Amino acid sequence: MRTRLILKPGQPGTKRLTEKYGDALLCIRFKYDRESRQRLKTVELVVEKTEWTPPPPRYTADTLVPLRIDAFDMLARSQAKTAGGRWNPEKKLWFVKYGKIVGTPLEKHIQADDS
Repeated sequence: MRTRLILKPGQPGTKRLTEKYGDALLCIRFKYDRESRQRLKTVELVVEKTEWTPPPPRYTADTLVPLRIDAFDMLARSQAKTAGGRWNPEKKLWFVKYGKIVGTPLEKHIQADDS
């Protein structure tokens, strides 16, 4: 099944569903199933709203975070160097300021415990 179109409330083609669901409507998706040769129209609704306080960030922008990068991953190593990272041969980890890698693929290499 493949999603080919996602509409937000207020876009052409959403009038009836916007009237039906109101502010609870987040989006309308059109999915196509090749095997059954059917088009499905789905809606995403808000069913509950509660207060939520996000947890404090785990790292600040200036915190040095350890990255475990495999020796053969030359692209990640190059990105770590470009971000100002330093290799620690004793721990076999790269250390980079978190602010330099936040939102990049390097973020997935953060080692939870730097041992």
